[in-house]
Amino acid sequence: MSESTSTPSPGTGPRIREALSRLPAYVPGKPASAPPGITAYKLSSNENPYPPLPSVLAVVQEAAGQINRYPDMAVGELTATLADALGVPAECLATGTGSVGVLGQVIQACCDPGDEVIYAWRSFEAYPIVTTLAGAVPVQVPLDAEHRHRLDAMADAITDRTRVILVCTPNNPTGTVVHDDELRAFLARVPSDVLVVIDEAYLEFVQDAAAPDALAIWREHPNVMVLRTFSKAYGLAGLRVGYAVAHPDVAVALRKTAVPFGVNSLAQVAAVASLGAVDELQERVDALVKERGRVVDGLRDQGWDLSETEANFVWFDLAEQSGEFAAACEAAGLMVRQYGSDGVRVTIGEPEANDRLVQVCARWRAEH
Repeated sequence: MSESTSTPSPGTGPRIREALSRLPAYVPGKPASAPPGITAYKLSSNENPYPPLPSVLAVVQEAAGQINRYPDMAVGELTATLADALGVPAECLATGTGSVGVLGQVIQACCDPGDEVIYAWRSFEAYPIVTTLAGAVPVQVPLDAEHRHRLDAMADAITDRTRVILVCTPNNPTGTVVHDDELRAFLARVPSDVLVVIDEAYLEFVQDAAAPDALAIWREHPNVMVLRTFSKAYGLAGLRVGYAVAHPDVAVALRKTAVPFGVNSLAQVAAVASLGAVDELQERVDALVKERGRVVDGLRDQGWDLSETEANFVWFDLAEQSGEFAAACEAAGLMVRQYGSDGVRVTIGEPEANDRLVQVCARWRAEH
């Protein structure tokens, strides 16, 4: 029997959505690497530098023996534990694969093609990605000179097609927070049919007394929801679990748009165990906040003009020098996160890594 081959005609392959051609790529933090003889530190992904708590690791190891079974699709134990910890009804909670997973559920639930999503820029780089994937239109409002949200300008940007507004506080990558009075004044200008998402991925590191109580604001506004994660302060970045606190109709929509079985069994038991180890986790958060203060003070003593960070990172507003600075850090064994020609974000890591960052910055200042 003879075999024949044929060449597909040009243009006859599967059709890919045109929207993907406009999709910005998510750039992950570089893995740790360094020249020979130098210890490398990964300060590019805002991870908690501490290993899992022993109590959390123990329950994960035990649960690993059951990974031949599907996880609980309703994420019941975590939902009940969160409801008790936060003092909110379980029907007001929705979970997902990290806060970015829940964010995708939000946009899918609220936006049809051509609808608009407003957010500050620069902010979390997943915002334009999840918006574009849904066929919605990103509306970016530049930060002010202090790298803070311009909430009045965001309110001015609202149109009849606006469906979602994202407020990242502390803002990633600049670390700044919106204040309670600013947020309340902003919400008074937002139509009741526009969903406002308060993204609090870095909530646990906030020390600013003027920062909003997002749950209190959520209780007062039917069009507000709160987005949080276990990836940062809780140190569960590798397990991908986040959640939303939303009013019941929104929470139902988020559960409908969730990936079935998205929160895996190991993630659920780790998150539940972490909620039961609050004191131990707070010690680690306190240590990171103290290190943040030490680093910021040291850099300001060198003459650096830094934005007020309330997260576990610092932002270097270096514009066209961003690449050169990131390369200098990498040469010293520090992996940092460059944002094009906008600036560089550096995570607060181990004390040794932070010491080296301060040294690199001192050399940079001396040479520039």
